[in-house]
Amino acid sequence: MESFRQLGCRIDNAVAPSAFGRFFHLETSGHEHEIKNSTFLTEIRAGLTTFFTMAYIISVNALVLTDSGATCVCNDAKDPTCTTDPDYRQCLLEVHRDLITATSAITGIGSFMFGLLTNIPVALAPGMGINAYFAYQVVGFHGTGPIPYRLALTAVFLEGLIFILLSLTGMRHWLMKLIPVSVKIASACGIGLFLALIGLSYSAGIGLVTGSTTAPLEIAGCPPQYLDEVTGACTSHRMQNPQLWLGVFLGFVLTAYLMSYKVKSSFIIGILIVSIVSWPRTTSFTYFPYTPDGEARFEFFKKIVTFNPIRHTLNALDWNLSTAGSHFTLALFTLLYVDILDCTATLYSMARFSGVVDPETSDFPRSTIAYCTDASSISIGALLGTSPVTAFIESGAGIAEGGKTGLTAMTVGVCFLVSIFFAPIFASVPPWATGCTLILVGGTMCRQITLINWSYVGDALPAFVTFTLMPFTYSIAYGLIAGLVTYALINGLTYLTYKLSGGRIQTIDPERQEYWSWKAGRPWFVTAVKDPKGFWRSGGGPRGGLAGGVGEAEMARDREEEEAFGGKGLDEGAWRMVSGTECKMGTIVRVMDRPRNGGDVSSSSITSAAPGVGVANGIGIRHENGNERKAEGDENNMESVIDIGVGM
Repeated sequence: MESFRQLGCRIDNAVAPSAFGRFFHLETSGHEHEIKNSTFLTEIRAGLTTFFTMAYIISVNALVLTDSGATCVCNDAKDPTCTTDPDYRQCLLEVHRDLITATSAITGIGSFMFGLLTNIPVALAPGMGINAYFAYQVVGFHGTGPIPYRLALTAVFLEGLIFILLSLTGMRHWLMKLIPVSVKIASACGIGLFLALIGLSYSAGIGLVTGSTTAPLEIAGCPPQYLDEVTGACTSHRMQNPQLWLGVFLGFVLTAYLMSYKVKSSFIIGILIVSIVSWPRTTSFTYFPYTPDGEARFEFFKKIVTFNPIRHTLNALDWNLSTAGSHFTLALFTLLYVDILDCTATLYSMARFSGVVDPETSDFPRSTIAYCTDASSISIGALLGTSPVTAFIESGAGIAEGGKTGLTAMTVGVCFLVSIFFAPIFASVPPWATGCTLILVGGTMCRQITLINWSYVGDALPAFVTFTLMPFTYSIAYGLIAGLVTYALINGLTYLTYKLSGGRIQTIDPERQEYWSWKAGRPWFVTAVKDPKGFWRSGGGPRGGLAGGVGEAEMARDREEEEAFGGKGLDEGAWRMVSGTECKMGTIVRVMDRPRNGGDVSSSSITSAAPGVGVANGIGIRHENGNERKAEGDENNMESVIDIGVGM
C-alpha cells in the first residue's frame, strides 16, 4: 500500500506544476489563487464518488420521462392512454432507450463543460422533481396533459435561452433572493413528497398506492393483471405482488441500511441489487416475462454493450406555439421559476460548501459563467429530448470526498459519456428498483422541514401551503404559486395594518419574522464599469463576474480565519477543529461564531444552527439580513463565521 501511496504522490506532484494544474488552480501549481488541499488524484476520486452517487438518474429520469409518452402517438378513442396498445408500448420501449442515451449524454456534456469553464466541483443532470412536473403535469401521462411533448421541449429550450439573458443581466440572482426563505425550504420538501408519491405508484415505482373511485388514493400492491383497466384500482390480491416486496426489502430497507452507515453509493447499490435479482426470467418478479414486451426487453438487454442512437426524441421541438396558447406560457414561466428555485439554490449552496462564496455579496467566482453554462445545458438537453438540467445536490458527496475544482465535475462528465455505451443495462432497470430510490430521495428532501420558521405564522403558513399542495394537486407549479400568493396576502395585510395604524397595531412577536427584501447585489457589469481594474484583478470582482479565481474579499477572509485559528485553514481536510471540538463536514448541527474584535472562540460561542440556518435543496444556508443574521440568543458582538453545512 505504501508503494501505491508514493505513486499517487508522484502523480500529484507531477501534475500540479504543469499548465494543466495551473489551469485548475491545484495546490503547489504556483497560481496566485491556488486552492489548498486540491490534488489531481483526489479530484478524480471525488468525481467517481459523485458519479456513483448520482448514476441512478440515468434509469430514473428515463423512466419518468417515458411516462409522458414522448413522441409516441395514441390513436385509441376508448383508451386515451393506450395502456394496452401493443404498438404504443413498443414505441415506449424505443423511447425509453433513447432517453437513457439522452440522459447520459446531457449529464456528461453539461458536467464536463461546467467543470471546465467554472472550476467548481458541481455536476449537472436532468433535475428530479422538475422532470416529474414536465412528465406528469405539463405533458401528462402518455400525453394526456395540456401540452404535447414536442411543444413542451420547445418551452424547455426557450427557458434555457431566457436563463442566459437573466444570468447576464443579474436578474437570476435577484429573482432567487426574491423568494422567501421558508417558501424555498418548503418547495424542496414539497418536491420530496411529490417524488415519494411517484415512487409509490405503478408507472415509475413499486405500486403500493393507486387511484380509486371512493377516495383519492387507496392501498394497492396487486400484480398488474388484477388492476382495473378503467380506474386503475386493484380488483383483488392487494399487497400480493412479489415485485412490490422485492422493491421494499432489497430496495428500500437495504438502501436505508446502507445510508445509515453513510455509504456514498447506497442508491446505486440498491438499484443494482434489485435489478440483478429481477433479471432471471424464471422468477415471479422478473422484468423479462415470456410476453411480447418481455421478449423485446430481453433481446435488447442481451446486447450488453452497444450504442443506441437517439431516434425519436432528437430535435423533436415543435415551434407551432399557437396550438397550446396560455398553457404554453404557464408551463414556460413555471419551468423558469421552479428552475430558479431549484438550480440556483443548489448551485449557490454547493459553491458555498466548496468555500468559494464571498460573504459580502453572497456570490461566488465565475457565477455568471456558471449560470450561463447551466442555462446552455438546459437548451441542449431539450434538443436531446430531456427535461430541464440543473445542478445536482449529490455533488456534495464528491465535495465531502475532497473535490475542490472543476476536475471533479469533468470526471463525472466523462463517466456519464462512457455509460452511453451501456444503454442495454440501464434500460433494463425495472420501476420497482428505482421507485424506492424516489421515496428515499423524497425523504432526504423532506427532512429540511424542521428549518422552516414555524414561530411566525406569516412564514409558517405559506410554507405549509407550498409543501402540502405540491403532492395533493400533483403539481409543483400550483404548490409554489399558492405558497407565494399566501405569503404575499398574509404579510401584505399585516404590513398595511401596521402602516395605516401608525405602528400601533402589529403582529405578536414581529421580531420572529424572517427577513425579506427585494434588494440584491449589483450585477457584474455594473461592478466592471465602476471598478474595472479591481474587477479583473480579483478574478471577476466580488461577484465572481466573467473571469475566474477567488475575490479579494474571500482571500482576505481566508487570511483572517487562518490567523484566528492559529494558522490552520478552516477548509483543511474533511474535518474542522473548533475550540477543541471536531465538526465533521456534512453535518448541519453547529454554527460557529467569532467576536467582532477578532478574539478567540469560546465554547459558549458554538450555538445550535437551527435558529440561524435555513436549507435550500438539502444544503444549509443562513437566513440572511443583508449578508448577516446572528443566531437567536447570540450576543450582539458576534458574527457568523461558519454558516454552512450539508444535510446529505
